[in-house]
Amino acid sequence: MSSPPGREEVRAAEVIAALCLATDLGTGLPFEHGLQSTLVAMRLADRLGADEKTARQTYYACLLFYSGCTADADIVAEIFEPDALARYFNPVMFGSRSEVFGGILRSLAPPGSPAPVRAARAARRLPKALRMHGSHLTALCEVAQMLTDRLGLDPSVSDLFAVLTERWDGKGEPGRLRGDAIPLPLRIVHVARDAALHRALGGPDAARTIVRERSGGAFDPAIAKLFERDAADILAFDAPGSAWDETLACEPGRPLVLTGETIDRAFGAIGDFADLVSPYFVGHSAGVAKLVADAARRSGLADGEVAAARRAALMHEVGRVSVPVWIWQREGPLTADEWERVRLHPYQADRIVAHSPFLAELAQAATCEHERLDGSGYHRGAAGPALSRGARLLAAADVYHALTEPRPHRLARAAPEAAAVVAEEARAGRLDADAVTAVVEAAGEKSPRIERPAGLTEREAQVIGLLARGLQTKQVARALGISAKTADHHIQNAYGKIGVSTRAAAALFAMEHGLATWGELPMASRPASS
Repeated sequence: MSSPPGREEVRAAEVIAALCLATDLGTGLPFEHGLQSTLVAMRLADRLGADEKTARQTYYACLLFYSGCTADADIVAEIFEPDALARYFNPVMFGSRSEVFGGILRSLAPPGSPAPVRAARAARRLPKALRMHGSHLTALCEVAQMLTDRLGLDPSVSDLFAVLTERWDGKGEPGRLRGDAIPLPLRIVHVARDAALHRALGGPDAARTIVRERSGGAFDPAIAKLFERDAADILAFDAPGSAWDETLACEPGRPLVLTGETIDRAFGAIGDFADLVSPYFVGHSAGVAKLVADAARRSGLADGEVAAARRAALMHEVGRVSVPVWIWQREGPLTADEWERVRLHPYQADRIVAHSPFLAELAQAATCEHERLDGSGYHRGAAGPALSRGARLLAAADVYHALTEPRPHRLARAAPEAAAVVAEEARAGRLDADAVTAVVEAAGEKSPRIERPAGLTEREAQVIGLLARGLQTKQVARALGISAKTADHHIQNAYGKIGVSTRAAAALFAMEHGLATWGELPMASRPASS
């Protein structure tokens, strides 16, 4: 896996927009709701004649509006019914107090079950919901502020999230600001987010009605009036295409670009955002990334490949937010439906990063962490030849690190036991043997002895791996510090054991079984005759 060709930089807007897509999945909102909301916000800012600074703050704040959504997610899952907040609360979060309270009650005990059952559920859960309300909003804002800081944005954007839940009428949280005291970018974002949601739920006319009703309450009357006047144009999106390109194109001013360490810092923010979904996952992505980077260096990968492997590891669990938290928290076996939702989280990660060329390049490894050499993994069921070096390293590191962490259904395993498990996975042909060795050694554990497929010796496996890279017999000999005659002897023995007679077939066997040699080695200019 190499770094994206020709550059070591990425637009911050690409990373932030990808995170915005992740928040759509994490909150149960329509996919690209955040992107469409941002287009609405920028059209409002333009009609208001906002200066460039205000427009930039509006742009980034709208994309990152729900970036704190994984804060306290495990506690929220204990109180509210699955998917109920998105269905019953989000549409009324900018409504009157009675509407907000009604949305909370329906989220605690959704309609559909008998009234006595709903009443009992609400009575049991409401006190805890009220107790945690203030602290939960504070957590949302603090997490959003901290993530925004790490995404390379101006501190003025982060500052907006300290007052994210204030309202025009002063009845927001914590209720210290009202009217024009609320920063203009937030007043724009509030209208934009709500209007875009109600457009999705009921169409432009419904959005216009809702914004008019909430004018002077949650919303700045001047912005609400402007929206009502031009709602048809403001809410016009190019259907059925994605809003990605248009959203990136409307970034105000000169595009903000991330380079070097600022890329790593931003990717680390994405990983931490995903890991916050459950206390059991906290620190997982960062831990796997460190392990992958150390293992990649031990494997002889170039600096650019090491950086790419580390970044892929930092973002490899971003699709996890698409799975309801209560599934991750389950102590017992998963149902078929629950397991299917888990199996699809790498697919959701693909959806999140697909539009960004920089992120999509890394996703070739990042979304394969659950694939296995024998094709038994998920979500693609890809087998050995389709899995890159980075994907194999990440798969081994992900399994090892996860084993050393507690989960709802088991305790954390000691490092030696985790090393033994991944070694057995390599012996069974599911994990790459070289990747497992590198990861275990990077973790400070003793290198496991792993039997090679088809009865190959360690030396024969090395020879097959070098042949797969295109080296000729003499080059194989030089690489291993042996004579050409000895190298040829190993080649013939290996061919006999794996039942092939050509270099191409040996290369395919090497890829299938994870024997392709890593590191910077010379490539033959033409196939050898061995």
